Amino acid sequence: MTRYIARRLVFAALLVVAVSSASLVLTQIAPGDYVVESMGAQASRRRIEEERARYGLNKSIGAQYRDWLAAAARLDFGRSMQYDRPVRDLIPERAANTAILALTALLVATAVGLPLGIVAGSRRGGLVPGAIRSASVVLLSMPPLLTSLFLVFVAARTGWFPIAGMRSATIPAGGAVLDLLHHLVVPAAAIGLPLAAMLERLQAQAMSEVIGEPFVLATLARGVPRSRVVWRDALKAALRPVAAVYGLIVGTLLSDVALAFVDPRVSEAAAEGRAGT
Repeated sequence: MTRYIARRLVFAALLVVAVSSASLVLTQIAPGDYVVESMGAQASRRRIEEERARYGLNKSIGAQYRDWLAAAARLDFGRSMQYDRPVRDLIPERAANTAILALTALLVATAVGLPLGIVAGSRRGGLVPGAIRSASVVLLSMPPLLTSLFLVFVAARTGWFPIAGMRSATIPAGGAVLDLLHHLVVPAAAIGLPLAAMLERLQAQAMSEVIGEPFVLATLARGVPRSRVVWRDALKAALRPVAAVYGLIVGTLLSDVALAFVDPRVSEAAAEGRAGT
């Protein structure tokens, strides 16, 4: 176990070095100059050079990476060009948004997917189980990007929900919590509905297998109502396969995909932080 943990830590360190160095190289070879574009064409050459020196952009690529790596070891990730604030201060703010969105999406996926999976798995046929299975197959077949774009399109056309941000500029009469929930509807649905379809399929498969187990058939033979057997006895055994994938789901929700969905600019801030301290 110790050797395994050590190997994983070494691999993680190499991955950090590879990703950070690749990000630095890509920003260097990308066209344009962020300092010039942010300051405008009217800025003097001297002012531009001072700004580049402030962020360490006047150094060689090797010196930039060396300085950033030494500062990152002290948890100092430099200063964001866009926000003119330390990246270390930006990360907790965006991480809070990520956690809120991830928790909300997980609650949506669980509240929608598990009950529908129980209904679809406990019945062999019928209109309702067929409709549930069809909806799940459609959501699983569609790329998540299309689902997100469809929800954004509907929200933009109807004006029912905001399509960007986590909070309004001014707190509405309903309060900050209702305003936050209002902003969470579209992103939480975009992330939670495909997960709900996956959970529904897993739960339906597990429930259909448990329904045929001898202990369930014996309980039904004793005259216990079917709904009670399904939601009390069979559900306990059918939840095990679903619980096994929850760790993977949480890891996915907390990844940089969820972070970028909440506020894509944080990726730019993190990338710009390599410019030095």
